[in-house]
Amino acid sequence: MTGLSILSLPQILSVCKVADLSQVDPDSEPLFIGRTSDEVSVVCPTDMVPDNTLERDDGWRAFRIAGQLEFSMVGVLAGISSVLADAGIPIFVVSTYDTDYILVKTGRFDETLHVLSEAGYVVDRS
Repeated sequence: MTGLSILSLPQILSVCKVADLSQVDPDSEPLFIGRTSDEVSVVCPTDMVPDNTLERDDGWRAFRIAGQLEFSMVGVLAGISSVLADAGIPIFVVSTYDTDYILVKTGRFDETLHVLSEAGYVVDRS
């Protein structure tokens, strides 16, 4: 599916496993929290990584699909991930109620946006 708009986010992000949510700043943006019976994961700006982080992987950049994606839309994430997989670019994906965020390592971010642009996605690099 092409023609979708991709908006890049300026922050450098970290993906963390934390002991608990007590030291996570709920006002940091972007902030994604995943909690299961086995772990608590957080994606946050690198300068906001909680002190109680058990493991972390720094050096991520993110972009999001512009607008609100209806739940009935099919293949949006599959299209993007296929284009990036064909280019050998690994991704980490986080979804919200409205849209999807795709994270790639900082060193591959410009290449990622170029590959998506070449595939017909409208890329906003602001």
